[in-house]
Amino acid sequence: MPHRPRGSTSTPDTLALIHDISPIISDRLAVWPGDTPPTREILLDLARGDAVTLSTCRATVHLGAHADAPSHYGRDADSIEARRLDLYIGPCRVVTARAQPRRRVALDDLDNLDDDCRATRLLIRTGTYPDPNAFRDDFAALEPALIEHLAARGVRLVGIDTPSVDLFDSKDLPAHQMLLKHDLAVLEGLVLDGVPDGLYELIALPLRLKGYDASPVRAILRTTAHHDEDRP
Repeated sequence: MPHRPRGSTSTPDTLALIHDISPIISDRLAVWPGDTPPTREILLDLARGDAVTLSTCRATVHLGAHADAPSHYGRDADSIEARRLDLYIGPCRVVTARAQPRRRVALDDLDNLDDDCRATRLLIRTGTYPDPNAFRDDFAALEPALIEHLAARGVRLVGIDTPSVDLFDSKDLPAHQMLLKHDLAVLEGLVLDGVPDGLYELIALPLRLKGYDASPVRAILRTTAHHDEDRP
């Protein structure tokens, strides 16, 4: 059986291993300063004798693991419901960067990046944002030149385990602008602890929120004992 790290499940019939790379959404989850934290209003409750339990959630759409839409950083760009779903599902590679707080990850910080080009989605583990419930502003981000390199080699989606692909105090958002230039999809706020580097199937579909600049996703990575989906 494959190793089962925290946040993963497996089923004996298929030997499938699923890594859940989304943080738990609760009132403890940290959001960007000034953004709307998640709150739950319970309208009906079985415990009070109601026929059902019924809840309302209020929160930013940049919540936990989420997909930014181009309209978040580009004027007149597509909102999230207009994004192609095939961007967010398919072969994916997880890599660990030699990242430092408050620094951008460059191409030289990733080993053997061009050795295997089967996956057109890349998730980068920086390890600089270890607790989704405790916001910190010293997380690592991505160099625009790295994004340009990835786009040139056919990458269609980039993901990161921090709240943003740009540094906390960035105003011109050069990494986001490079994503816009090359029409790359992006996932932020991922939880990659315990996920070994390697090839997986990514499933991280955004909600069909008309006009919105982002959407939460339930991001998972799926593999099998024989890695059938990773064969050329």
